[in-house]
Amino acid sequence: MATKTLRKDFTQGNIARQLLLFSLPFMASNAMQVLYSTIDMIIVGEFVGTPGLSAVSQSSQIVNFATMVCLGFSNAGQVLIAQALGAGKKKEMNDIMGTLFGFVLALSLVLSGIILVFRHPILQAMNIPDESYDMAMDYLVICALGLIFTAGYNMVSAVLRGMGDAKRPFLFIGIASAVNLVLDLIFTGLLGWGVAGAALATIIGQGVSFIFSIFYLYRRRESFGFDFKKQSFIPNLKYVGMIVKQGTPMAIQSGFINLSMLTVNALINDISVEASATFGVGVRIDDIVNKISQGIQYAAMPMISQNIGAGQQGRAKKIVHWAWVYSVALTVFFMVLYVCFGKQLFMVFSDDPAVHQMSSTFISAILWMFPAFAVMRGSGAFIQGLGHAKLSMVLALLDGVVLRIGLSWLFGIVLGWGFYGFVLGYGLAPYGYAIPSLVYFLSGVWKKRKTLAEEM
Repeated sequence: MATKTLRKDFTQGNIARQLLLFSLPFMASNAMQVLYSTIDMIIVGEFVGTPGLSAVSQSSQIVNFATMVCLGFSNAGQVLIAQALGAGKKKEMNDIMGTLFGFVLALSLVLSGIILVFRHPILQAMNIPDESYDMAMDYLVICALGLIFTAGYNMVSAVLRGMGDAKRPFLFIGIASAVNLVLDLIFTGLLGWGVAGAALATIIGQGVSFIFSIFYLYRRRESFGFDFKKQSFIPNLKYVGMIVKQGTPMAIQSGFINLSMLTVNALINDISVEASATFGVGVRIDDIVNKISQGIQYAAMPMISQNIGAGQQGRAKKIVHWAWVYSVALTVFFMVLYVCFGKQLFMVFSDDPAVHQMSSTFISAILWMFPAFAVMRGSGAFIQGLGHAKLSMVLALLDGVVLRIGLSWLFGIVLGWGFYGFVLGYGLAPYGYAIPSLVYFLSGVWKKRKTLAEEM
């Protein structure tokens, strides 16, 4: 009975119902995860002001870059685990988990060291406003020191997603968010530690969540499917190779998307600290909206992987179709919400009239992004669930580097549209992933690919 609570079989049953019920905890988890970092910005905006908002938004992008690189390898492990589960290969699942644990945690330590060593050149390259620089440095250093906790939580969540478990990731992030909120109010509000207090609250919250998740899963190791024996943590070279092969393109994909965001940030930072804060707040609000709908993609990906591993291609296609149905409905809802209450959302983060005024410009430009994300929830999940990491990487580079940076530069600088142009370029870039991924799925050429489960 216990095994059924942590592993779910998606190779049979009602797809529409399964996807909806599986998506809801992911939507809640993603919303909670964004809320986790959003709390920092709201409290910093209240107690520190616009320079503090700029500092948090800029430094968090750097930390997110490292986090997304680790997440790329975690997602590769998720796909391997889901396909192994679909193919009924339980022994292989244990070996993949142990290899993934050691690999991702070691990688997080390396990235922490790189950020700490090169912290000054990194912040200087981002054109951080002078009034925000010292605060941005404090936030960056503290969060870099705690990167292992961030990477660890995301790794555990990815493994559970691959097994079809959506409830535990929500539990773990809920713990982190609760701790973060309480400590944010104490450190930043009561004690007046400013941006450094917000960073400490974030890292302590993530640390508590990660440690609790490991303890929780250890106590339920039999139903979890990983024995936690010392020898299980010794990397299996076969699976190291598969994780690196699948994870490197995913890490490049995730990392370069964040790198492009840093570049756009740097362009906007040259305008003013108010523009920097407005973009930081706008991206945070946009992140809340996108992460909620991304819950559909998170749910669809392991469902697709299981069915691909089980040889049920037709069922995998139907999962994509239902992902589109749900994502389009959410997209319409959020676009209406953004149009009607967008400025009020900005007011939650900042009481600066200049930020409120610029928020209308941000909203009018960013709305172009929403339809692209609706498409990606289905076709993007399919490419990732299929395990076609190289194609996903190519499309992400087209989105994150060629178009996001290129269009922002074209509209903002060449055409002289300024802040609106930078945000518009940022918003149109996802079509570089959405359209080709849609064409790939509809073409059916993927049917000839060998599954990852066949290589185990």
